[in-house]
Amino acid sequence: MQIIPVIDFRSGAVVRARAGDRESYRPIESPLAATSALSDIVAGFLTLHPFERIYVADLDAIEGSGDNSREIAALTECFPALRFMVDAGARTCDWRGVTNVECVIGSESLRDGETIRTLYDDPDVILSLDFRGDVFLGPKPLIDCAELWPRRVIVMTLARVGVGAGPDVDRLAHIIERAGERRVYAAGGVRDARDLARLEAIGAAGALVATALHDGALKCADLERFNGTRQEKREPRKTPF
Repeated sequence: MQIIPVIDFRSGAVVRARAGDRESYRPIESPLAATSALSDIVAGFLTLHPFERIYVADLDAIEGSGDNSREIAALTECFPALRFMVDAGARTCDWRGVTNVECVIGSESLRDGETIRTLYDDPDVILSLDFRGDVFLGPKPLIDCAELWPRRVIVMTLARVGVGAGPDVDRLAHIIERAGERRVYAAGGVRDARDLARLEAIGAAGALVATALHDGALKCADLERFNGTRQEKREPRKTPF
């Protein structure tokens, strides 16, 4: 199992996410960092644990109101040993050539399932299945047809982000069952080590976490216990299409 810290970036600052209500997000104040700057927050996470990956959401790009690609590119250069899972509202993988970036394509940014079909074999593409409550945010064929999903899938439950509600274990278990050999990551709701244990028990490959790290609910010992070191296979699978 892999614990992946989350950064939500907007208007030049890392912000604290809550329930997917992006209009209410404000620059984060964290005991892990002196400022809300990208590099400071990443450095703060690394004081807790030698994480291998960091998830970065460019909220301006996702909402179509801006672009923080320069800042994110500078971050990847500042921390070359880390891999960054970047969601920038893309419908294609716009980060090819940047060796330590993996492209997250959120279902809320897609109009149909064809984009994911064409990227099925790309080992650096991750599909985020986005939910707000019980509503799937994206084209219906994408949630109906697991055959469209690439090898890694995030299940993003926006309403549970930063509110202490716990992960949506039932939905995650259902998607993990449908996913077959794909790796499924939980995003939204992780509060503490007990939640990580529940996710591990249902077969989650990992969890995306922010609030529990900033607030100290997950201790260094918890991260050491759950954060597996198994390397992911990089060879492409044969497409069924």
